[in-house]
Amino acid sequence: MTRSRTGQRGKVWCNCTAQNIEIAGGNYKLTKQLLTGSTLIYNCPEGYFPYPALVRICQANGAWKPAPKRFLPQKCKLVECPDPNVLENGNVSPPQEKYFVDNETTYECYSGYTMRGSPKRVCLSNGKWSGSTTICSRDSGDDCADPGIPPGASRAGNMFGIDDKVTYSCNSNLFLVGSSERVCQENGQWTGMEPECYYKHTYDTSVEISQAFGSAIKDTLTKEEPLDDSPEARKLRLSEEGTLNIYIAVDVSASIEDEDISKATDIIKKLILKISSFTMSPNYEIVFFSSEIDEVVNILEFWDKKDFRKDILGKLDTFGINDRSSTGTDLNLVFMTFWERMSFIKARVGANAFKDHRHVIILFTDGAYNMGGSPAPTLARIKDMVYMNQTGEKQVNSREEYLDVYVFAIGAETFDDDLQSFTVGKTEEKHFFKVKDIENLYETFDDIIVRDLEVKKFFLHPEYNINAKVKEGVKEFYDYDVAIIVLKDPIDISVTVRPICIPCTKETNTALKLGDDSTCKDQEQTLLKNHLERLSFMTKINYNRLEENTVRAKIGDNRDECISHALRAPGITTKNPKDAVTDNFLCTGGQQPFRDNIACKGDSGGAVFKNYEHRTIQVALVSWGTEQLCTGGGRQESTQNSRDFHINLFRVIPFLKSILANDTDDYSPMTFLEN
Repeated sequence: MTRSRTGQRGKVWCNCTAQNIEIAGGNYKLTKQLLTGSTLIYNCPEGYFPYPALVRICQANGAWKPAPKRFLPQKCKLVECPDPNVLENGNVSPPQEKYFVDNETTYECYSGYTMRGSPKRVCLSNGKWSGSTTICSRDSGDDCADPGIPPGASRAGNMFGIDDKVTYSCNSNLFLVGSSERVCQENGQWTGMEPECYYKHTYDTSVEISQAFGSAIKDTLTKEEPLDDSPEARKLRLSEEGTLNIYIAVDVSASIEDEDISKATDIIKKLILKISSFTMSPNYEIVFFSSEIDEVVNILEFWDKKDFRKDILGKLDTFGINDRSSTGTDLNLVFMTFWERMSFIKARVGANAFKDHRHVIILFTDGAYNMGGSPAPTLARIKDMVYMNQTGEKQVNSREEYLDVYVFAIGAETFDDDLQSFTVGKTEEKHFFKVKDIENLYETFDDIIVRDLEVKKFFLHPEYNINAKVKEGVKEFYDYDVAIIVLKDPIDISVTVRPICIPCTKETNTALKLGDDSTCKDQEQTLLKNHLERLSFMTKINYNRLEENTVRAKIGDNRDECISHALRAPGITTKNPKDAVTDNFLCTGGQQPFRDNIACKGDSGGAVFKNYEHRTIQVALVSWGTEQLCTGGGRQESTQNSRDFHINLFRVIPFLKSILANDTDDYSPMTFLEN
């Protein structure tokens, strides 16, 4: 029997019942038992999701919303992945109406089409496919490569010339994350970020979130600059220019569980500790919010107290959240508070100094607001202030790097479309993250700043001299751009960390199944025998996942045309490409006869390898390139004129042998072959 209780005069508040709220195959939690305003949250095992409802809310009239249905009982349903049969110019096997967790698909392109992306993909428990979007395309000389169609999506636009647009939408019950419109640029790259289609049950894994967000926040805290005056001292150091203001808001309304609030608070502390390992010291504004704002840290105090940063963690530990019985949530009040703080800062430091302030807003919420109206107008005011009125067309001196808004969608049911509209930042970077388990997010935030590896010894090739050909018209000369680093502690071999064979060693001879009397030359002729030799290197794509890139080394008669594009590189004024590209380099890139991938910032020093009869042999090192095409990071296609140059390991064997064949060190020496 339903009990009732009297609240305000003239109103009767009723409790809900436990009838028909069970879930087959799972369990549920109640935030306020069966009282009005309580949220019923369903939980399912890994690989399943609650269906048809994710949550139910106890209404004032004693009814659950949405109401349980006898003919559609609540159950744990197997996770489904978006339909991959949107592939153009190829086949997906097996063809199915729906694809569920652990289903595996393989892809094949029609004759005359080249495959890019993953030839095999598996439906994962988070509702995503493993690997990267499979694309079957002709290398027809378009300015931009075919951007493909992600599973579950449809695309309008099949012209890939400069300024051509493609637009994406998601089918059926899916919503789009990423760029709905992309434009082909003169550099041969598409604007924005590759789109994905999410179900309501789809989520970003904690590793994906920490890597993508961590990479972005590190870019905010660092810049590339020489450590000292020596050209070879290239490393990332902390930017000491400008001021970084970080604004953090955590939703503590009734729709968010106490446990998630506590974990979000721990994540904030973890983030602050990680950022404190940089020498840059940001200023913080930290609030909890529901219908009102509970301010933990006021950013203005950083201008009044020099040592205020020491008190931040203590304030988070001791801060008590006010009564959470209110069912109201005013998300606009959060943005209004942040706008007011920015206004005070601007007035205090002056408009000219405010130009050097960068602002990062980090929001933890489910996006359910029922007070204060939409935050969109207030967010527009924030953008107007930070961009200095550049809110229209992208300006020549864009200020988009001065404002980022990251949204972490937490809670059992999130309002994803609304939340995505609140994100701000570079379109090629991910700013919206859908969280399933906030507890794991805390652990993987450790990866925001990668663990340092202590170097025991460092050996630079003795003939490396970046200034060697300045007088000949080569500002930076990268011949012999190779070094050997000996770490103090060994690296643990795992699924993601593996050794690789290097050429001209007895060990590689065994891997290649060559005779005992084989020479270094025999290995080179085995691995680099074709004039268009297929090779690979690794690069980071979205979420910093490593993905294999495919290139063709132009050897023999193809080499001269390939290296001629070096004359287009900045800092090269010589008329002879061989001044910059010696015989020690392999050349890759371009679009003919195949469209190669191009190396990105951060790929230098990585292994260029050949997969040969199920063995992987390193043949070169990524060194330098003619164009920087990866403004947003991730795997990119070569333009007609972009080229990459890689140090050929067969040309630096004496150097490798002098270090790695040394039996006086504490690692096992390698046995090198005769030439």
